[in-house]
Amino acid sequence: MSDLFVIGASGTKAYRTMMAAISENIANASTAGYARRTVTTVESGSSTATMSMYVSRANFGGTQVSGVNRASDPYLDATARSTGMALGSATANLRWLNDTQTAMNDTSTGIGQLMTGMFQNMEKLAASPSDTSLRVTTLDSIQRVTQSFNQTAADLKQVSTGIATEAQSSVETVNRALSALADINNSLLRAQPGTSAYAQLLDSRDAALQDLGDNLNVSITFGAHDSAQISYGGQTLVSGNTAASVAMTANSDGSMALSLSDGTALTAPTSGTLGGLFSAADTVVERRASLDTLATQFVSNLNAWHAQGQTDAGTAGEPLLSGTSADTIAALITDPSKLATRSSDGTLNGNLLTINSVLRGAGSVEQNWTSLVATHANLLTAAQAASDTATTRNDQAIAAREAVSGVDLDMEAADLLRIQQAYSASAKVLQMAKDTVDTILQIM
Repeated sequence: MSDLFVIGASGTKAYRTMMAAISENIANASTAGYARRTVTTVESGSSTATMSMYVSRANFGGTQVSGVNRASDPYLDATARSTGMALGSATANLRWLNDTQTAMNDTSTGIGQLMTGMFQNMEKLAASPSDTSLRVTTLDSIQRVTQSFNQTAADLKQVSTGIATEAQSSVETVNRALSALADINNSLLRAQPGTSAYAQLLDSRDAALQDLGDNLNVSITFGAHDSAQISYGGQTLVSGNTAASVAMTANSDGSMALSLSDGTALTAPTSGTLGGLFSAADTVVERRASLDTLATQFVSNLNAWHAQGQTDAGTAGEPLLSGTSADTIAALITDPSKLATRSSDGTLNGNLLTINSVLRGAGSVEQNWTSLVATHANLLTAAQAASDTATTRNDQAIAAREAVSGVDLDMEAADLLRIQQAYSASAKVLQMAKDTVDTILQIM
C-alpha cells in the first residue's frame, strides 16, 4: 500500500513541476531571448526482494524529474548571431551613407547647382559686361559657391562626429556584454545543469552573445558548463570569469581606431554595427578629402582665370578666392569694378568668353563634383541592396530559431490541460490509497 502513496506523491510532484514550466513559458511568451522550457521525467528506481525465504515481488517507485530542458539549437543560434551581425553592419553603414548624401546636398542650395548658376551668371554678364547689377550678381554667386563649400564641409564633419558618437555607444554595449558574459560564465560553473536556474543563465548568455555579435564580429567558442570564450583579432576578450574591454579613438579627419583598454591596437571591425560604422567613417573621410581637393581646385582655377583678364582700369585681375580647404575657402572681391571681364587685348567681355574653355568641361570642378555625387549615389544604392538582403536573411534566421525555441501559446494551453489531467489522476491515486487504508483500519 505504501507503493501507492509513493507513486501518487511522485506523480503530483512531477506534474506540478511540469505545470510550473508551462506557466513559465506562457508568462514569457513575449520575452526577448527566452527559450521554451520542458521538463524531463524518468521512472524512479524499483527493486525486487531477493531473500531466499521470500517470493520475488516487483516494487514500483513512481516517477521523478530528471531535469529542466531549454529548447534550443546551437546551429540556429549561431546562424541568428551571424545574420544579426551582418544586419547590424548593413544598417549602420546605410544610415550614415544616407546622412552623408544629405550633407553633400546636391540640391539647388548645393555646390553643384550653385556653381552651374554662377557660370550662367557669368554668361549673362558676357552679353552685357558693363552692367553693374550683373557684375554684383556674378560676385554674389561666386560667394554663394564658397559658402556652400564651407557648409558642406561643416555638414560632413558633423556626420563624422555623429558616427564617432554612435561608435562610442556601440563600444560601451560591447563592454557591457563582455562583462556580463564573464559574470555568467562564473555562475554557470557553479550552477547545476538541468535546473531552471541553469536554463535562465543560458538565456542570459545567449542574449549577451547576441548583443555582442550585433556590434562586433567576435569569435565565439564554448567551454565547460557551456561557458562562452570570446576572442577578436587574435586577442582574448572573455575567458572564464575574466573580461577585457575595448576602446575607440576618433581622429581629426573622421577616421577611427579600435584598441583594448590597455592600448593594444586591434584590427578594424569588418561586421556588426561597429563594422558598419567604421566603413561609413572611412567613406566620409574620403568624401571630405575629395571636397577639399575640389575646393583647392576651385580656388586655383578661378584665380588663374581671373588673373589672365583685366579690369576696366586696365589692371590684371586680383585673386577672387582664398583658402586651402573646403572649410577655409572664401571670396575676396566685393567691388564690381575689380572684376576682370576684359581680355588682354582690351575686348570688354574677352575674359568672360573663355569661361567654358578654361573653367568648365573635362576635369573641371563642376564635372568632378558631378562625378563625386554619382559615385556616392552608386555606393548608397549598393548599401541599400546589402541592407535589404541582410534584413531578409536575418528575418529567416530568427524565424527558424523561434520555430525551435519560441513559445506557441496554443501548444502550451494544450499541454497545460494534459498535465492538469495527469496531476488530477495522480492525486486520485493518493485519495484511493487513503480510502483503502481507512477501510482496512475500520475493519480491524
